[in-house]
Amino acid sequence: MIRAVELRHLRTLSALRDAGSLVEAAERVCLTQSALSHQLKDLEDRLGTTLFVRKTRPVRFTPAGRRLLELADRVLPEFQAAERDLSSLTGGRAGRLYMAIECHSCFDWLLPAIELFRDDWPEVELDLSSAFSFAPLPALSRGDLDLVITSDPIDLQRVIYEPLFRYEAVLIVAPDHPLAELGHVTPDDLAAETLITYPVERDRLDVLTRFLDPAGVEPARIRQAELTPMMVQLVASGRGVACLPNWAVAEYVARRFVLPVSLGPDGLWPTLYAALRYEQRDEAYVAAFIEAARQTCFARLVGVKPVEPA
Repeated sequence: MIRAVELRHLRTLSALRDAGSLVEAAERVCLTQSALSHQLKDLEDRLGTTLFVRKTRPVRFTPAGRRLLELADRVLPEFQAAERDLSSLTGGRAGRLYMAIECHSCFDWLLPAIELFRDDWPEVELDLSSAFSFAPLPALSRGDLDLVITSDPIDLQRVIYEPLFRYEAVLIVAPDHPLAELGHVTPDDLAAETLITYPVERDRLDVLTRFLDPAGVEPARIRQAELTPMMVQLVASGRGVACLPNWAVAEYVARRFVLPVSLGPDGLWPTLYAALRYEQRDEAYVAAFIEAARQTCFARLVGVKPVEPA
């Protein structure tokens, strides 16, 4: 009977347990909810038993489902390790990975991702550089850097972008702010506000380039702060509003220091990328780091979504 179980089934069950719902599990394994439900029903038909209780959240597994999850917890890490070993045998494990970030809020998950990567690839020379903080993508194109974490891809020769995850850029406001009562804001709602931003170029601020500028709206004032906690403190004390990634402010929202409001009825959903040079795309250690980054993001960050394949 176990021959009816395939590796994809174990991955799907594991995603269902970790995500807690069919909708979020489907996103993690890049399937539609209908395709995922069909796959699970097909497996249950093969085995002649149910694997989980429908319409429960979080998902409650039957004894048969829990037994398959035990198998997944053993088999999937072994399979991933074998893939890494085979890659090292064919492509070598040594190399250089100098990286920079354009994302001010990324340190919380990037450093654990680096540690995870170092455990498996100790021979790779890895460094997080601050020398190219103002223009990391041109430095990547020149070969001074090997990878850049960015949400602002630009068209550069030899540079490609691997998506890591999607996130909602939310407007955070003080709990007693009038905008906190709205389900979402329009550009005109920000015309009288002080907008607190990171000290970066205007064309790198999504709230301006993708929300206010297309509507021809300018905030009353723009104030800059270097650190996310500083921005949150300013917002909480009523000195302005700010646009930040939903995962970066989840802790402050949970403690009701600030409240999130969507930008527009559908929200503003940027994508975070790992940028690399075209010739690096087949390097095993580069692919391994991107996978470690994705794993860390989905394990640690609240409110992020996988990027659907084109």
